[in-house]
Amino acid sequence: MARSSLRLLLSLGSVLSAVLVGLVAVPPAAHAAAPVYVALGDSYSSGVGTRSYIDDGTSCQRSNYAYPKLVASAKGYSLSFKACSGATTSTVTNSQLSALSSSTSYVTISVGGNDAGFTGVITECAQPGWMSDCDGAINTAQSFINNTLPGRLGTLYASIRSKAPNAVVVVVGYPRLFMGEDCNAATWFSPAEETRLNQTADLLNSKLSAAASAKGFKWANPTSRFVGHAVCDDVEWLNGLSNPVSESYHPNRLGHSSGYKPLVAGLLVG
Repeated sequence: MARSSLRLLLSLGSVLSAVLVGLVAVPPAAHAAAPVYVALGDSYSSGVGTRSYIDDGTSCQRSNYAYPKLVASAKGYSLSFKACSGATTSTVTNSQLSALSSSTSYVTISVGGNDAGFTGVITECAQPGWMSDCDGAINTAQSFINNTLPGRLGTLYASIRSKAPNAVVVVVGYPRLFMGEDCNAATWFSPAEETRLNQTADLLNSKLSAAASAKGFKWANPTSRFVGHAVCDDVEWLNGLSNPVSESYHPNRLGHSSGYKPLVAGLLVG
């Protein structure tokens, strides 16, 4: 009986040892890599207007308060932050698209305003009427948006899809800047000029939306979210004339956190 018990104990010990070895030999489960999110575009994506910028050795004025940073942090995405102040369709193509690959999961892109010279239009229209040609500047910009920009957008968006064939791509638009009044002492926007400038933003968005739809990209239209938060509204999400002047007429921190972040985050899925 004693020998049988001993053999039983030895047998159980062998089984237990085998189980323990098997447990030790099982590798721990690997953590899935975070989805790669590439943020392309101009100053409206880099975060100009938030007044705090990352020291990354460039003049791109990328901010930790910009919506790409906020969205990536909220969703746990791995951000490649390429958006840069002053970017046009050409500079996005030449200096930002290299970040894209077949492993890119998500892309945002805001560009077109600089191609149309919108900063110059705002500067022209901000002057007193007797020394500016606001209507002429707006007419030139609208002609460009109607006749030239769609081709540039089509070429750029095709390149994005080619380089990131598996990505969800969200095209991000521009808000209306004005609410019909000018509360800045150093600018002279008339109500009629503000209306035409807002119409130009709407026109630009219509071309961005059409180009996005043609490539199967998602469209993030900020127009309705920024209503009640334009320049001179009680709670501004957009800066008016600022010092330094480069901060002017761009989304501030609230514009990114309350305006763009929820809009883009809701689309940057799938």
